[in-house]
Amino acid sequence: MTGFENLKLYQKRSFVPPEANLLNVEEIKGFFKQLLEREILCQKDLEQWIFDRSELEAALDQEGSILYIRMTCQTDDPKRAEMYKNFIENIPPAVEPLEDVLNQKHLEHLKSFSLDRTRYEVYNRAIKIDVELFRDENVALEKDLALLSQEYQTISGAMTVFFNGEEKTLPQMGQYLLEPDRALRESAWRETAKRRLKDKDRLEEIFQKMVELRHKIAQNAGYPNYSVYKFQELHRFDYTPKECKSYHAVVEKEVLPLWIKILNKRRQDMKLETLRPWDLAVDVLARPPLKPFERVEDLIEGCRNIFRQMDPQLGEMFLEMSEEKLLDLESRKGKAPGGYQSTLNEFRKPFIFMNAVGIDQDVRTLLHESGHAFHALLCAKDPLVSYRHAPMEFCEVASMSMELLGGNFLSQFYPNTEDLKRSHNSQLEDMVSILVWVAIVDAFQFWIYENPKHSPEERKNAWLAIRKRFSADTVDWSGLKDEESYLWHRQLHIFEVPFYYIEYAIAQLGALQIWFNSKNNWDLALRDYKKALSFGGARPLPELFKAAGIRFDFSRETIAPLVESIGKDLAL
Repeated sequence: MTGFENLKLYQKRSFVPPEANLLNVEEIKGFFKQLLEREILCQKDLEQWIFDRSELEAALDQEGSILYIRMTCQTDDPKRAEMYKNFIENIPPAVEPLEDVLNQKHLEHLKSFSLDRTRYEVYNRAIKIDVELFRDENVALEKDLALLSQEYQTISGAMTVFFNGEEKTLPQMGQYLLEPDRALRESAWRETAKRRLKDKDRLEEIFQKMVELRHKIAQNAGYPNYSVYKFQELHRFDYTPKECKSYHAVVEKEVLPLWIKILNKRRQDMKLETLRPWDLAVDVLARPPLKPFERVEDLIEGCRNIFRQMDPQLGEMFLEMSEEKLLDLESRKGKAPGGYQSTLNEFRKPFIFMNAVGIDQDVRTLLHESGHAFHALLCAKDPLVSYRHAPMEFCEVASMSMELLGGNFLSQFYPNTEDLKRSHNSQLEDMVSILVWVAIVDAFQFWIYENPKHSPEERKNAWLAIRKRFSADTVDWSGLKDEESYLWHRQLHIFEVPFYYIEYAIAQLGALQIWFNSKNNWDLALRDYKKALSFGGARPLPELFKAAGIRFDFSRETIAPLVESIGKDLAL
C-alpha cells in the first residue's frame, strides 16, 4: 500500500490475500486466473464469484487511485510521477483482457443460473455492453491515452506566474480577477493567459494525438466515430446524442437570453462601454473581494459547522474525513489544477483534492466535493464496487445539490447580510453560466469526434464558431484572438474525460429541483436526497432521480421554468 497507511479496510478480504502485491502484474494475473478457472455449480456459487471479483477490482482500483492522488498532489515529484506511470503502463493493459474474459464467463453463466432481476439489472446490462465494446487491440491505445493525460496534468501543474514580486500558481492568480482595480485585473489576466499560451503548441500536439487514438479505438470496436462509441462506454442507457444536441438548442433559446441580461446588467452597473474577460468575476459595485476565510483550517471548520447544522450525520462524516487526513485543499506550486473527489474503494472512504486560495468559490468547491464524498459514504455498504459508484449524471446531483443546500448556512462564513446576498447572487449567476458553458463544451466535443480528420486550424475555427453561437458578442475579446482560440485548453475534461460534461447540466437541473423542493419541505427534501445517494449506482438513472424527488429530464419543459425562477430571484 502506498500512502494512507493509517486507514483500515472497510471489511477483511476473503479472496485477495492481505499481503498481495497489487503492483506485481504476474501476481494480479494469478488472481484473475483463479476466478476464470473456478467452477460454478449453482446460483450461490455465482454470487460469491461476483463478490470475490468485486473485491479484487476494488483493491486494484484503490491502488491506482492512491498513486493518482499522490501524483496530482505533487506533480513535480519524479518518483510519484514514475510510480503512477508504471502502474498505468503495466496494470490496466494486463487486466483489461482478463476483465473481458470474466465478463464473458459472467454472461455465459447467466444462461444457467438466474440472479435477482432487480438487484442485478444495472450490473448485467453494463457487463453486456462492455463485452460488446472490448477489443484486444484497444488496450495499448488506452494506455497511450492515459500517458498523454498524465503529460497534460504535468504541464498544467507546472504553470506558474511571477506577479507582484512573487511566484503564483494559476489558481492563486485567479484571486486578482476579484480585485476592484481594473488595471490590476487586466494585468493578472493577461499574465495568466500568456503563461497558458506558452504551452499551447505542446497541448495541441497532445490533443491531436488523443483525437487520433480515440477515433481508432471507436473504429476498432466497429463504431463510425468516437462520440457514438463513448456514449456506449459511458453506459448512457437513458439518453442519446440527439437529446444532448436538443439541449444545446434549448440553452440557446431559453438560457442564453438570461445570461445576456446578467452580463448586460454587469456592464451597466460597472459603467463600462464593453465587458472584457477580466471584468466577469469582480464585484460590480467595486466592493473588495469576499474573503470567507484566511486559512484552510478555517474553511474546514466552517464547512463542518454547515454540515452539522444541515444534518448531524453529514457533520460527523465530514469531521471523520478531516481527522483521517482525507482532505488536501490548499493551492501550492507543483500541485495539479482543479478539484476532485476520489473514492478509495477498499477503505470505502472519499478523498477530496482542491486548490483553495481564500475566495468565495473555494467554499462552493468544498461543498461540491463534499457532496460527492457523502455519496461515497452513504452507499459504502454495498458489496459490489460497481454499485458504490452512481452514473455521473447523478453523482453531480449529489455535489451540486450540496452547494445549494449548504448555501442556506453560509452565514457561517458571511455574518454580514450584504456579503451573504453577494455570495448567493454570484452562485445563481454561475449556475446560468455553467448551463451555457456546458452547451459550448459539449457541442465542441461532438464537432471534434464527428469530424475526426480535422486539422488544428479547423478545430480552432470550430471552437470560435461555437463560442459565438452562445455569446451574442456580450464580452469584448478584441486583440485577444489566441487567448480566446485556446480558451478550451483550461478545460481538463476535454483532454482527460471526453464527453464527461453534459452531466453537469443534467445534474444542475436536478440540483435546482432539489433546492426548490427544500424551500417547500426541508426535511423531506434532505431525506429524499440522502436516500437516493444511499442507492449508489444500484438502480437506473431515472429511478435515482425519482428517489430524490426530482425528474430526469433536460428538455425545455424542465429547463424553462427553472431558468425563469432564477431570473426572478435575480430580479431580471
